[in-house]
Amino acid sequence: MAIWSQAMMNERLVRYADLIPCRTAFLDTRTPGSTEKENFTIIGAGVSESPEQHVHLTERHGFNIGAARQPFGCVNSQHSHDTAEVFIIHSGRWRLLFGPNKEDGSLEIGPGDVCSVPIHMFRGFEKVDQGTGFLFTILGEDDPGKVTWAPAVFEAAADFGLKLAKGGRLIDTTSGTAELQDVEMEQGLDADGMAHLKTPSAEKLAQCVVAAGDIVANPGSPLAAEGVEEAGIIVPRATGDGFAPGPITGWWPQNFNLRQLTLQTGAYVPTHTRAEPEVIMIQDGTLEVSWADGAIIMGAGDLLTVPVGLPHAFRNTASVPLNAFVVRGGDSPAAPVFA
Repeated sequence: MAIWSQAMMNERLVRYADLIPCRTAFLDTRTPGSTEKENFTIIGAGVSESPEQHVHLTERHGFNIGAARQPFGCVNSQHSHDTAEVFIIHSGRWRLLFGPNKEDGSLEIGPGDVCSVPIHMFRGFEKVDQGTGFLFTILGEDDPGKVTWAPAVFEAAADFGLKLAKGGRLIDTTSGTAELQDVEMEQGLDADGMAHLKTPSAEKLAQCVVAAGDIVANPGSPLAAEGVEEAGIIVPRATGDGFAPGPITGWWPQNFNLRQLTLQTGAYVPTHTRAEPEVIMIQDGTLEVSWADGAIIMGAGDLLTVPVGLPHAFRNTASVPLNAFVVRGGDSPAAPVFA
């Protein structure tokens, strides 16, 4: 059995306070209303278009995790993805905007809410209340590809000197050093391409969001015990650890499960192992993750990826409840094996 030292596990921990932002990550960086957004790539290379983007953890998980931090009124422009994109709201209120020109409706979500936006449709998002807000994102697959921007985003970016090369590389034409004649530029979608990126009906989109107050614990979870609850949020199909499909299943590939883990004060999950990647993101409260050679105390906004097969335990050591989101790799995670 591999030995995981305290130092090795600390390298798998990304604390909120240590997140390294990029403010030049995407084509809309200079577009008015988008200049103050901060993008984070936490696990995997993500979809950033900038070589300045810092990647915290490069280990392949079968999915990517990133984040965004934005002040009131700041907008992330209309774009589409080829793999799953999930929003987990950590703080603040946010409005998701649908359609290439924001014409297909919107959805407002707040702390603890989750939305998995279907692939091949345009979406953007803006921070709608005062102060700065933070959200986590999950992208499907190890290589989630590149974003597809709405035509208006290309036009606005060009006005501020930014263009996009084929393959998703940002080029700054204001620097005077870009050799554009040797670069094949991304032109955006034509009419036929746009026709394939249609917004589903409001009824279909309602199947893609779960409000914090509607999350229901699964009493059949192997982790369930006194003071311990685990709820399914994204469960594409019935799983090996006793979860039925839903409430979000998706009609497009997800390739991971999303759960909520709640521990009351002093509650404990005994030592167990997992057969798939497990990433823990703390929504609020405090969680101790322990293993044979050490322990880590996590707080709000912190993220930890647990090595596959590592025997580990959870405990809430604080005087308030612990709420965490947990990403488990694959559509059907296996049952944990308890020591």
